[in-house]
Amino acid sequence: MKSRSFWALAFLSAVVLYRFVDEFQKVQSERIQSWTKTPSADCAVVLTGGAGRVREGFDLLVNQNVKKLVISGVYSNARLREIMPVWPFYGNLSENDVVLDRRSETTYGNAQQSLPIVEALKCRDILLVTSRLHMYRSYRTFRATFPENIYIEKHAIIGGRFESSVWESGFEALKSLFYSFWAY
Repeated sequence: MKSRSFWALAFLSAVVLYRFVDEFQKVQSERIQSWTKTPSADCAVVLTGGAGRVREGFDLLVNQNVKKLVISGVYSNARLREIMPVWPFYGNLSENDVVLDRRSETTYGNAQQSLPIVEALKCRDILLVTSRLHMYRSYRTFRATFPENIYIEKHAIIGGRFESSVWESGFEALKSLFYSFWAY
């Protein structure tokens, strides 16, 4: 009986290790394509939580690459001018073109809370703005949540160093592995 339990545990451990290594490789293989082409969509959905993401969203809006900007995962009491204090330097942007999602706390929540906003804004396509490291899990979560008729284009940015450490990639792969069981 003990040997059966041992082999069952060994098999389960091997499967989890295989899945983790697979997720790790997928997280690390995410490429930045936004540098080689000019992005364009009805809306951009920016996932907060990393350096440069919100500013990239505003750059897309001011450069008219998108018509509306959804910033997902801001603090519940946050105000637009607090999030983007350099707003006056962006010219004549309208606050009506920016929607703040104050309810999301996770990547899954970002997708769930952004969908009704995107639908209300009548966006046919979106640019998903997050870090390169976070893009694999984010894109898969959004793709699993959003209907097929809404096209999602990846718009990854560098949120620090270009290459992530093994520790950072491993932690993201672990989160992606967890998400693969219930979110996508």
